[in-house]
Amino acid sequence: MVIHYYTNDIPSLLLKNEHTSVALDTEAMGLNMIRDRMCLVQLCFGTDEVHLVHFRSKNDYKEAVNLIKLLSNDKLLKIFHFARFDVAKLQQSFNISMKNIYCTKIASKLARTFTDYHGLKSLCSELLGVKLSKTQQTSNWGEEILTEEQKEYAAYDVLYLHKLVDKLNKILIREEKMEVAQKCFDAIPIISALDIMGFNEQIFCF
Repeated sequence: MVIHYYTNDIPSLLLKNEHTSVALDTEAMGLNMIRDRMCLVQLCFGTDEVHLVHFRSKNDYKEAVNLIKLLSNDKLLKIFHFARFDVAKLQQSFNISMKNIYCTKIASKLARTFTDYHGLKSLCSELLGVKLSKTQQTSNWGEEILTEEQKEYAAYDVLYLHKLVDKLNKILIREEKMEVAQKCFDAIPIISALDIMGFNEQIFCF
């Protein structure tokens, strides 16, 4: 694996490549949508290269011109694990609306009904035979300088997502669940927007 590290934006060269999909993840100060700022965005285009974009403050978001162009490209498939949070964080931070989403966690819950384990670590282990370490999961992503351990942890969160999509899609197609999966993916930006506004699942209840 090769890790490329940037501050505030990706290089324009990444926009010129004819990618059809990108794996994405975010790291934030915490999981509170209103309180906790986004600190890092990870990208992988299905190769062994991972691109990390580090933001040291909210003021730096406005400099992410190329990254915003990439995320706003509706033709580009954006692959996440637990897309609901990451899409919300990206839409909130960059004031954009995103489309063409794939969530490996949702896909797993629809495809792998024989288990309750749908985390990225479990998926990589069971579907790819890859053991992921989660030792940096609760580290301080708001630091001025990220450690090499943090960078490596963040990179692994996107490195295998393309391969997981291939595995999960085969099961979804076999079990005739691809159509309902797509409808779930299409709903993610709306659900994420509701999360940003402070609503939750209760909005669909009496």
